[in-house]
Amino acid sequence: MSSVRPPDASATLSDWLQYLESIHATAIDMGLDRVREVATRMGLELSGVKFVVGGTNGKGSTCAMLEAILLAAGYKVGLYTSPHLIDFNERARVNGQIASDESLIAQFQAVEAARGEVSLTYFEFTTLAILRMFSQTRLDAIVLEVGLGGRLDAVNIVDADCSIVTSVDLDHTDWLGDTREKIGFEKAHIYRSGRPAICSDPVPPQSLLDYVEKIGADLWLFGRDYNYSGDRQQWAFGGREQRRSALAYPALRGANQLLNASAALAALESVRDRLPVQQQAVRLGLLQASLPGRFQILPGQPSVILDVAHNPHAAAVLAQNLDNMGFHPYTHVVFGMLNDKDLEGVVAKLGTRADHWYCAGLPGPRGTTGQALADRVAAALPPSPAGAESPTIAAYANPAQAFAAARERAGENDRIVVFGSFLTVASVLQALGRKA
Repeated sequence: MSSVRPPDASATLSDWLQYLESIHATAIDMGLDRVREVATRMGLELSGVKFVVGGTNGKGSTCAMLEAILLAAGYKVGLYTSPHLIDFNERARVNGQIASDESLIAQFQAVEAARGEVSLTYFEFTTLAILRMFSQTRLDAIVLEVGLGGRLDAVNIVDADCSIVTSVDLDHTDWLGDTREKIGFEKAHIYRSGRPAICSDPVPPQSLLDYVEKIGADLWLFGRDYNYSGDRQQWAFGGREQRRSALAYPALRGANQLLNASAALAALESVRDRLPVQQQAVRLGLLQASLPGRFQILPGQPSVILDVAHNPHAAAVLAQNLDNMGFHPYTHVVFGMLNDKDLEGVVAKLGTRADHWYCAGLPGPRGTTGQALADRVAAALPPSPAGAESPTIAAYANPAQAFAAARERAGENDRIVVFGSFLTVASVLQALGRKA
């Protein structure tokens, strides 16, 4: 048990978050026993239809669209996502409103009182606090994003009425395994017997399919049970029994967003007896959904694109989205990445699209210096085509400095791409004086 004293009645949210970082020996400690025990002590009971969303990439976008559509339909909705970009409060929303410091502190006090001698990680503690916040509000629907994996993630103490696995690819391999089959097995455990199990990965691992069959979940496969089609103006969703046509493209940009949107619509079809949603609510929700840092294009010139892509699968989607943007004379890439990620795989996916690399150092034990990052980027870059100039590579202390250098050099018709980590995007957003 930690010897650190809990915050007193005058403590701020920042005081509490500092305390939570200090009370458990490790930042990640996979397992549900401790968090389930404290949840039982707290008598946690959630009302409404519960959606749990896991996957390597696409989780946040799918959650954002589910929330926006349900709010547009007039339902009371709780949303829990992680990590946050700038403020911790971003992780919890009730009816579209970000949680206040006061409401979060009240929940932290309740978890602290209930846990007694049970040690909880920062993520476990904050998950319980936000679930308790939702339990104290009469909600029609709760949308919960899995933090890491699925099987042993704290969110998995919730019995989902409908679960979505968006994609299965290599990330967090130290914790989840180093193959898609191992990772698919971990993610499949958010599915529940006899309940809708949506999978929007076009080629799901066999381990996921086997687990679904073993527990008898109701599997909805992309391409078999639901699909989408589209032209330049609009798109359509086709489910098992429901068709939604003449839909505007989602406000969230990128070629992969129709895959995420169709997973959200399949989930809604699967629970339509409990949460019916009119066509107009779908249209409105897709137009209103927002999620900072997912192929987010800021207004003005040069174009600034923010993307939290930090694994090869996400980098491949980013590359495709950049290709769809049209011509820009030069592409400036502000790049910051944690040292336990597959940097070589990420750089390879971006290929020769970048003319200038601005490599930024990131803080913390998983961070690295700008120079160390620049050296790895130089080694990982594919050879330039014959006759083409090799990209420039420069090192900076942090993303804000790297971004300032990119803005200094970029012409008004160029584009600046900021990517590689939530930390990188958050640092640039803060440098621009923007909230997430």
